[in-house]
Amino acid sequence: DTERPKARLCVVGVSTSTRMASPSAKRSSPLAIKKPPFSSQSSSNGAITSPAAAQDPTPSGHVSSFKSEPLSRFGSRKRVASMSSCGLSESFSSTSGSSYSSSSDDESPKDTVVCNSKGNSDFRVRNLTLADYGRKEIEIAEQEMGALVALRRRAQDDRRLVGARIAGCTHITAQAAVLIETLVACGAEVRWCACNIHSTQNEVAAALAESGYPVFAWRGESEEDFWWCIEQCVHSENWQPNLLLDDGGDATHLMHKKYEASFKMLRGVVEESVTGVHRLYQLAKSGKLSVPAINVNDSVVKAKFDNHYCCRESILDSIKRATDTMFGGKHVCVCGYGEVGKGCASALKGLGAVVTVTEIDPICALQASFDGFRVVRLEEIVKSIDILITCTGNKKVVSREHMNNLKTGCIVCNMGHSNTEIDVESLRDLRWVHLRSQVDHIIWPDGKRMVLLAEGRLVNLCCSSVPSFVVSIAASTQILALIELFRAPTGRYKHDVYLLPKKMDEYVASLHLGTFDAHLTE
Repeated sequence: DTERPKARLCVVGVSTSTRMASPSAKRSSPLAIKKPPFSSQSSSNGAITSPAAAQDPTPSGHVSSFKSEPLSRFGSRKRVASMSSCGLSESFSSTSGSSYSSSSDDESPKDTVVCNSKGNSDFRVRNLTLADYGRKEIEIAEQEMGALVALRRRAQDDRRLVGARIAGCTHITAQAAVLIETLVACGAEVRWCACNIHSTQNEVAAALAESGYPVFAWRGESEEDFWWCIEQCVHSENWQPNLLLDDGGDATHLMHKKYEASFKMLRGVVEESVTGVHRLYQLAKSGKLSVPAINVNDSVVKAKFDNHYCCRESILDSIKRATDTMFGGKHVCVCGYGEVGKGCASALKGLGAVVTVTEIDPICALQASFDGFRVVRLEEIVKSIDILITCTGNKKVVSREHMNNLKTGCIVCNMGHSNTEIDVESLRDLRWVHLRSQVDHIIWPDGKRMVLLAEGRLVNLCCSSVPSFVVSIAASTQILALIELFRAPTGRYKHDVYLLPKKMDEYVASLHLGTFDAHLTE
């Protein structure tokens, strides 16, 4: 490997700006599609049809992660409460839980300007000297993301994103770096930040910064840092985004609330999480969505592979790596039997755990029963469970009253995108003992203790890893959605939320079949 020049310190002292707050929400049901054909050409054929005006897809239960400026509440529809986004598309590599991603530094990187080897300082990362290590992480991820790399080669021939300026707010991981570099290879300009304060791989962020990408992310951001980083991406001097790729809706929320004029100039928004999708449906329902948006969370390949198969593997690794617990014989309660819940429950059952399920939707509850899981109310079994996992996308699924009744030593964690499924704030009056990275013991006055992972945030990205191959599938849908919004003729898409058609899902699936040497029957 060619030795990279050392980073050099330039200027100290960067002022902070006003922060915004973010609400979260439950998942809504998918919209229908009137015209299945999908095309990234500039012709009038193949547009994705939006019937949002024809039905109300929004469920009840507005989730608010932070305190300021919440969006208006949803109406009443509960069916999809069991579905959850795994935060999915970008994730930790197998080594991302190591000491390289330290969040113990007291000084915020936003207050220090550092230049990379090319003299560029338009980024903020924790430690630029980790760039070489981060580049190796990206190369490893590329080996598992061959289909995305193949899509990169196909798309970069005609440079279909030349002129696109994409602001991205996703997990900053090795897999996300492959996505970012694919977009740039297709001709786009990008600015990137993190959608989760705990999931950033510092070494990967350093590698991206060294390569000249404006990235603003480090592991262990404060809430203030989190909103500052998003603001650097969506509102920068001499740079105006015309596309937004979001995971969770925080960038969309901030830009819509604080920079509405700039938001209206976007060609569209691509959202990949259940929380962000609900915010978009909420804006569309109230008539406040001023740009087209594509919901990739409800695409078939995203829901089936990223939410189901990804979580089936990562839930075991997350809990095992964080607690060293054995699953055989343990009583595990999975809250929510959507795609994420299905993956978690089947994996735990396979290792000998006794799994019960809680559910508010009768169809999902019936599926759980057919799969051999007992469907109960949490109150009925809360005193006997050993592990409690939330997978709903709702808020306060596990309340303080529930946690008061847990037996000592119970492990509690969240696999949904929102960090409000577990009422963590209600535990602040108790004694907290930090044991290791992302593991806290919450101790009651009588000595009972509960093991809380990742402070109720997405456990598989905070404590462990997500398979790169699955991320490649989700990232491919995001790239095709961005190309469609950017290349679509004016007027094809109204100010509404659209779904990608089955034809696009099939194309993404076909890209990945070669990995398994699979041959379709003609």
